[in-house]
Amino acid sequence: MFLDSFWPLFWAGITGTIPLALASFAIGLVLALGVALARLSRIRVVSWLARAYISIIRGTPLLVQLFVIFYGLPKIGVLIDPWPSAIAAFSLNVGGYAAEVIRAAILSVPKGQWEAGYTIGMSNAQTLRRIILPQAARVSVPPLSNTFISLVKDTSLASLILVTELFRKAQEIAAFSQEFMLIYLEAALIYWIFCLALSAGQSRIERRLDRYVAH
Repeated sequence: MFLDSFWPLFWAGITGTIPLALASFAIGLVLALGVALARLSRIRVVSWLARAYISIIRGTPLLVQLFVIFYGLPKIGVLIDPWPSAIAAFSLNVGGYAAEVIRAAILSVPKGQWEAGYTIGMSNAQTLRRIILPQAARVSVPPLSNTFISLVKDTSLASLILVTELFRKAQEIAAFSQEFMLIYLEAALIYWIFCLALSAGQSRIERRLDRYVAH
């Protein structure tokens, strides 16, 4: 029974959970960068809107955000399918949390780096893109990696809006076989395997960055 259910669950993780996490994280990072820059803006309205977005995302449960998008928006005429709903919710959530990580990473770069860019004739945008962000990226890798690992586990919530991913598959198999303990433990094992692999990748990236900084 173990192998009969393990491989369908593992495949659901590879074809459902991981793509969902990757797509949401990629979109969320783009959003987070924009929000982080808005948060640092000297324009009060822009900064305030960024603060409000971060506060709402960090102050409400992810499950509630998911339900608002999938079940709430149709009440005002906005219909979104399960997969896009899940990606939208997870992306918005990542954007709220990662924005603060990126903002802190940008602020960690010494002000002298900005001045160096201005000295050689770079504009504010060029200095940010060519000097500040590459350095901030190295600082933000560990916390952003942790965010991605957490996201992989959080994708299990998508099963509640009928997205076929690892946990949804586990529910279907458990309902058919009535082996709830075995199936859910298998699902937990697969999530753990995924997180171990991602943690190993994170450690390898961090070691490479440490060597680069050392040189």
